[in-house]
Amino acid sequence: MTEVKQVRIDKFLWAVRIYKTRSIAADECKKGRVIINDVSVKPSRYVTSGEIVTVRKPPVHYKYKIIDAIENRISAKLVSQFIDDITPDEEKHKLTANLQGGTFFRDKGTGRPTKKERRVIDRFKEMTI
Repeated sequence: MTEVKQVRIDKFLWAVRIYKTRSIAADECKKGRVIINDVSVKPSRYVTSGEIVTVRKPPVHYKYKIIDAIENRISAKLVSQFIDDITPDEEKHKLTANLQGGTFFRDKGTGRPTKKERRVIDRFKEMTI
């Protein structure tokens, strides 16, 4: 009989480098941004292999399948041995779409935009989103 390894979700998300610190992972769980099997979870929830974890980092909803639960932080090269990224390509495209547009350059020293300039900037930002 093999023993099923269980690890707290906040510790697991930190160990596989989804979040930089364990406290950030716990805070994101408390905010409801970590979902396991379509249920928002607390940081103390235990995870096992085979579960689907959805992590909401606006504007993208990442999906991961747990291959093996791990408690200690590992190098970035070894992460693929413990989780499988099953995020749809449409979600990943949202991230690149936001990076491509939406920035508006103003010359230094021109001061605050006028009301008319603000409207132009807002229209430009709406077109890129």
